[in-house]
Amino acid sequence: MMKNSEMEFVGKSFFWGSFLLGNLCLFGYMITKLESFVEGGIFLLTFGTVINLIVAVGLLLYGVFNKAHLDSCVRGVCLMLVNIPIAVLYAFIGINIIQ
Repeated sequence: MMKNSEMEFVGKSFFWGSFLLGNLCLFGYMITKLESFVEGGIFLLTFGTVINLIVAVGLLLYGVFNKAHLDSCVRGVCLMLVNIPIAVLYAFIGINIIQ
């Protein structure tokens, strides 16, 4: 059985992982103009969304079935949700840069 801090750590880990990879793709392209960073960004948006969604649903289901950990699971998911407006902003910036 996971502890509350472990569930929040999962949310933080996926937040920071997605955030850092998004920064790498955006700023990597801005600095080098290599198309592989654009491809990586598109790949990250596509598969990162799916993976983060699976993790978020998993945390919520774990919290629903283990009521004592629900608050911690929701906090972990909320941390992950912070990446949504950041991803939208980065996608908008990226699209405008490559045009």
